[in-house]
Amino acid sequence: MRAASSTHLVLIPSYNPGLRVLDTVRAARAQWTPVWVVVDGSTDGTAAPLQALAADDDGLRVIVLPQNRGKGAAVLTGMEAAAAAGFTHVLTMDSDGQHPAGLIPRFMAASQADPHAMILGKPVFGPEAPALRVGGRKISNAWADLETLWMGIGDSLYGFRVYPIAPLVRIMRHHPFMRRFDFDPEAVVRLCWAGVRPINLDAPVRYLSAEEGGVSHFKYLRDNVLLTWMHTRLFVGFVLRLPLLLVRRLVRSAP
Repeated sequence: MRAASSTHLVLIPSYNPGLRVLDTVRAARAQWTPVWVVVDGSTDGTAAPLQALAADDDGLRVIVLPQNRGKGAAVLTGMEAAAAAGFTHVLTMDSDGQHPAGLIPRFMAASQADPHAMILGKPVFGPEAPALRVGGRKISNAWADLETLWMGIGDSLYGFRVYPIAPLVRIMRHHPFMRRFDFDPEAVVRLCWAGVRPINLDAPVRYLSAEEGGVSHFKYLRDNVLLTWMHTRLFVGFVLRLPLLLVRRLVRSAP
């Protein structure tokens, strides 16, 4: 097991993933220390076995929220606790096994080499990926590109990422949204606005079948309405910030 990092930790928000979360946590622990799990009001009985794992593992911490508050809220809870403990960066990954634990060291190394940047996973889809999900995310990606003047967000929705804690916590404390499915795209757009540079690294994503223990909480109508409202308010923010974004683009492109 590698030595514990004092700056970077793996943060796994978890809501009703079933027992597959135990495999996800073990895989993350095999790659990194420490790993924290935020159980976001799960009702599937996974909090107890996760706490049992943590009882025998000093590199694992489990935070249990009494009610489901959404992915963004769970990540914010974890980041605030991490900042209070002296950490500066978190790598977020899903609890259901879709994200590649084996790439944790590479992403952490990229963040440690450029701590002011955010390290964004750019998904490489397998043949099992639902065409509707793969095609639909292109719309959100196009909006994110426009809202940031093409700063280089490879994928706005893929949640395998390393965030610098301080600017993201500051942003979230000043905005009441980005607490549920809208967290991932809004976080990267607002971080770009704050001057945090994105670095993209390819990473595979697995869409697990129900037989493999796959669980999806994506609701097509509800979550697309949420994303539409999110991009509406982000576009308004983009228009208000356009002069500043143009100046930044000119400065970056100057010889």
